[in-house]
Amino acid sequence: MKIGFYILLTLGMMFNVCAGFYPPDVEERIKQVESNLSTGLYDTLKWSIGQRMNYHTIQGLSIAVVNNFQIEWAKGYGWADKKDKRPVTTATLFQAASISKSLNALGIMSLYEANKLDLYKDINEILKSWKFPYDSVSKNKKITVANLISHTAGLGIHGFIGYKQQDTLPTIYEILDGKKPANSPPIRSELEPGLKYQYSGGGVMISQLIAMDITSQSYAQFMQENILNPIGMTSSFYTQPPPEDRKDDLATGYYLSTPLEGKYLILPEQAAAGLWTNPSDLCKFIIEMQLSLAGKSNKILSKESTLMMMTPYIDKSSAFGTFIANPGSEKYFSHGGVNDGFRALYIGSFTEGTGVVIMNNSFNDVINSELVNSVVNVYKWKGYYKPAVDVSEENIVKNDVSIHVFDDFIAIDDIEEDSFFEIYNLMGLQVLTAQNAKFIDISGLSSGIYFLKSKKAIKKFIKQ
Repeated sequence: MKIGFYILLTLGMMFNVCAGFYPPDVEERIKQVESNLSTGLYDTLKWSIGQRMNYHTIQGLSIAVVNNFQIEWAKGYGWADKKDKRPVTTATLFQAASISKSLNALGIMSLYEANKLDLYKDINEILKSWKFPYDSVSKNKKITVANLISHTAGLGIHGFIGYKQQDTLPTIYEILDGKKPANSPPIRSELEPGLKYQYSGGGVMISQLIAMDITSQSYAQFMQENILNPIGMTSSFYTQPPPEDRKDDLATGYYLSTPLEGKYLILPEQAAAGLWTNPSDLCKFIIEMQLSLAGKSNKILSKESTLMMMTPYIDKSSAFGTFIANPGSEKYFSHGGVNDGFRALYIGSFTEGTGVVIMNNSFNDVINSELVNSVVNVYKWKGYYKPAVDVSEENIVKNDVSIHVFDDFIAIDDIEEDSFFEIYNLMGLQVLTAQNAKFIDISGLSSGIYFLKSKKAIKKFIKQ
């Protein structure tokens, strides 16, 4: 009996840290979110958060949910550091990785708001301590700050790999020019600017230097004083390496069950990947953007400047530091983050006051998407799901494709040349695909009505 008690106690600590005390309706939504992780569909197999953390070998995870323009709840699961027996709490800090770019763009936009920066001027007219070396690749077109923060500058260096604790860290100038001890190539043109979207953490690093040159501050100080603190992100920081007095707050990064050497990597590329934060703090960023879009807050930007930041620039989805999706009657802004040992994701609505932030200390971001899907389903986010195919009765062809449905697979008699099959649920959402297959595995689907679509037909079937 005692052994069983201690097992239950440990599991309770691992998967229910910092639940807080919430009203009964919120507690019920938390339970629903925790037990409905899925691939994003309403009627497929559902899992609990504990099951998926175990399946994906996730050591620790933290989530915060925005509802009605406020943080409705936040919770931690698993271990910030398994060896030290430090559980994840809502205060545990994770590497935000590329989500750093969203806050960086807000910092750049604050300089624009203060009339200290022209977003559309040649960056070499703004930079003081370093100049970008244009060459023939740019075809005499000039790069602007707007290009840098929307990934339309035509620059290279997608991301950065980080440095070990014992490594000598490069200066920002060594990073820009790819000089040792920098472990990345120089940041240079690969396309003419303004031509198209091409993700570039390198370009974001030039925007970091612009902020430093304009303000004569270190980047971490500029962001702390002008962005993080004003919107209430007081637990977060861009300082690299992390301050000694904050190290007990930091999650350890893991590859499966193995901690990274030194617990985490150092990211001197602060604007591109250097933010340490937690979901509750990042929700404050989401909420400030939402309130500003509604004209109800201007802690950093006016409504007009926030709308500019959230408007795709050249590309259809890449705005300034965020990516914009319009799946239906509501728009959403989002960004993901990937550093070794850390995965993060946030999504916020434009007008509905909903959002979510999920961070974990692993190499796996699938669980983040599965958990977002649960939040979307439980909170019924407006317009988030858009049927991919019309499965109304008049579109169903009865006899054109011959299929036989079994418990775990569908057998197809008349295989088409270069066939591609898709399976949809009642909502018209895709659940499976298969190419050149005589047998399609449907073991992961729950019982119910589905539709198989091929070049010839949409065929209705029931999985018992």
